[in-house]
Amino acid sequence: MIKKLTLCTISALIMLTAGAAFAAKAEPKPSSAVNTSADLSAEAASRDIQIKNGEWTMLAQLYPVPAVSDDISQALTPEHLASWWNVFNDPMMTELILKSLESNRDLAAARARVTEARASLGISQANLLPWLDSTNFWNNERTPVQAGGSGSGTNLYKLGIDASWEIDVFGGQRASVRAQRATLEAQYAALYSTWTSLASEVAMNYISLRTLQERLAIAQYNLSLQQDTVDIQQSKVDSGLSDSLALKQAQYTMEQTRASIPSVESSIEQTMNALAILVGEVPGTLEEKLAAKQPIPKLSGTEFIGIPANAVRQRPDIRQAERQLVAQLARKKSAQADLWPKFYLTGSIGTEAGNWGSLFSGPAKLYSFLPTISWPIFHAGAIRNNIKVQGAKAEQLLAAYEQTVLTAVGEVRDSLSANVKEYERNESLKRGVEAAQTALDIANDKYANGLVDFTNVINAQRSLTGLSEEYVISQGQISTNAVALFKALGGGWQPMEEAEKALAEAAAKQAKK
Repeated sequence: MIKKLTLCTISALIMLTAGAAFAAKAEPKPSSAVNTSADLSAEAASRDIQIKNGEWTMLAQLYPVPAVSDDISQALTPEHLASWWNVFNDPMMTELILKSLESNRDLAAARARVTEARASLGISQANLLPWLDSTNFWNNERTPVQAGGSGSGTNLYKLGIDASWEIDVFGGQRASVRAQRATLEAQYAALYSTWTSLASEVAMNYISLRTLQERLAIAQYNLSLQQDTVDIQQSKVDSGLSDSLALKQAQYTMEQTRASIPSVESSIEQTMNALAILVGEVPGTLEEKLAAKQPIPKLSGTEFIGIPANAVRQRPDIRQAERQLVAQLARKKSAQADLWPKFYLTGSIGTEAGNWGSLFSGPAKLYSFLPTISWPIFHAGAIRNNIKVQGAKAEQLLAAYEQTVLTAVGEVRDSLSANVKEYERNESLKRGVEAAQTALDIANDKYANGLVDFTNVINAQRSLTGLSEEYVISQGQISTNAVALFKALGGGWQPMEEAEKALAEAAAKQAKK
């Protein structure tokens, strides 16, 4: 298990990059805006990119979010973030998320990439140790007398061990190991990033499914009411109490509602298929389980909507970007070591014999010892250009790291603002639905008493239908925005040991049911 990483400050990384990436004399100077490590440090200090104690969420609190003011959540602890789906209290959503973390194919591929990186680290570490090879052979050879030989067969036997070892005086091999270790850590972060995205994607699709089912129920209910209205108008026309205008108005309103149902049903099917793929099942498998309409998952309150000041977990994509930068700096160090001599120790020991004696007799023993020093003299600038290449890659990764942090802060603030504003919109829609229902009741009553024409009833029905659908969509959006905030904060992942333990416990609970 990789020990818990601490996110370096961007300022420190800039200084580290400046010291390492531009140390070689042959390397190009940085851009005119940033010429020295001191300039880099000063520029970093002037920025609003100060990450302290690994709590990058401090950046999102640096300036107040207008929509939120000082309403910062303290209830959203790191434990809540690690398994944020539990705050929705929806067993089916939790089951689907845990299933996806166990069976999703993209997550399986990410785990395999971690295994690959771990094996590559083992290869790099092996280069620090001596290599031993066993060399053993038997050779039978006969040269004819006509060709100058004895005409009889000769045998040659050899048993031996060859050894080679590069003494890593200038640290090139050790730098390669550090680079590979950081690459492994970056792959772990990529795994956790996939984990985070997967959990939020399952939740969003599940919320979308429940929202669509609510919309379908509303459409079917309104269709039923409108069908009753059509039947009433048809009876009035048949009895000569009304003309066909009101009937046609009721019919086209009903057909308009009916026409909206197939697209909702199609979206339900697509969402179920998407959920099946996310949890690693064949599309169609979940239809029986998810067919029954269930309420839209909701938070128990708004106390979880905020930026947790005490959150110490970091977004996996930020960890990944940081580890990639660290790995590249180590590769540059390894490239710089190619300018200096390399020291090797090689040798062999064994026995060799033929027709003349025994393989294990004293004279048959042999050995060799060959210390070697290799120092590059002329490589047509290849080594120095490789250092420049590695330094330029480090600059790219530094910029990518900073961009990742800035993007993360923007996503947190966007999600937080969207959450608060959607709550306000939802309250307005709720009041609108209540008013539309009252207006429809009044319109029906007045129409029955001949005080208004049927147009007022139709308009009231349309308003109620539209506002009811918007209200349901808003309820789903509130939950979706909450998921987006949890994702933006880097929630939804645990270190592998904790996660495997949690999955095992969840599987045990399922087995007991």
